[in-house]
Amino acid sequence: MDKYWKVYMLAAVSFLIGTSEYMIAGILDKVAADIGVTISAAGQLITAFSLAYAVGTPILMAVTARINRRDLLLYSLAFIVVGNALVVILPGYGFMLLARVIMALGTGVFVVTSLTVAAKLAPPNKQGSAIAIVLMGISASLILGVPLGRIIAASYDWKLIFGGIALLSILGMPIIARSIPRMDGEEPVSLAKQLTMVKKPQIALALGITFFWILGYAIAFTYLSPYLLEVANMSERWVSVALFAYGIASLIGSKAGGFSTDKWGVAKTLTGGMLLNMVMLIVFSAASGTAAFLVFVFLMLWSFFSWSSAPTQQYYLITLSPEASGIMLGLNTSVLQLAMAAGAGIGGVIIEHVSLHAITWIAAASIAVAAATTAVVFGSKRQVKHQVSFAE
Repeated sequence: MDKYWKVYMLAAVSFLIGTSEYMIAGILDKVAADIGVTISAAGQLITAFSLAYAVGTPILMAVTARINRRDLLLYSLAFIVVGNALVVILPGYGFMLLARVIMALGTGVFVVTSLTVAAKLAPPNKQGSAIAIVLMGISASLILGVPLGRIIAASYDWKLIFGGIALLSILGMPIIARSIPRMDGEEPVSLAKQLTMVKKPQIALALGITFFWILGYAIAFTYLSPYLLEVANMSERWVSVALFAYGIASLIGSKAGGFSTDKWGVAKTLTGGMLLNMVMLIVFSAASGTAAFLVFVFLMLWSFFSWSSAPTQQYYLITLSPEASGIMLGLNTSVLQLAMAAGAGIGGVIIEHVSLHAITWIAAASIAVAAATTAVVFGSKRQVKHQVSFAE
């Protein structure tokens, strides 16, 4: 039990860095207005972050594999401090892009390393719980960090949030240095070995589900604040409330997805979750501009079903290659971040050349592809099982 406070401390720092990642979606319109760019251009700050995270994290983890884990936590946190400080100190869109890249590199390495450290700090039969605690910190950044960021940005300068994260991260460094014991690094897993996993059709299809699901999610979520303001006609106050409700619904959805996976299995939970995700996004889009109550309800339902697939998909990927679960989850994270980058980019193009209202419909189309891929994957599995039992 004495080591569990260290795991919670890692979760607290994960909350900070998760907030610096997700919060910008909640204040995108304010960032765009302040630095003098369009909303679609501001959305590319999320694209830059996700691309740097997806490409940089596996490379940096391979390069730094032999560095002891405590030092690696401190180095990555230093990157996060620098990235957040640059947002405050240097003006302009170009420096903001640079800051987001630096933040992304630090975030990716910190998250992966903190999960490894948490598992090593916990007793053998509590490792899963320790990992879940750290992930809870990241989830909390979406639930609390995004709406809090919106509230602060509405009352003060939005740059103060990044300055606060930098300051709190600096304060966290000596705590990590004193509390986390030295832990030896690991044998590096080459990028070539990681990429060979993708060549297996079953794994490629599973990662395809992640890509199109998160692509649709990112197209809509990246521009959710301006969408709620301009299309759904919500007030500034209600946008903050809606973002908070969205976060709460995402947490409940994630818990429900885990429960459903245990009770009804991966196939039913993942296929049903993807279909309902698509349906609720369509209904939310159709309801936008009508009664605020309906918009609010369907936004929460979309969030619920968006996140219900998260634990199920991660569990499914582990079952595909139990002996290389770490590589599988790392690949899934990279694909997820690539999809986030692509979604933010595509959403920006849609806003520029079609309309802000269209992002939800395009997002639903992407999730429909994920749902179809899920149906194909589990449909083919059932067919194979049927053929085997018939032959017997």
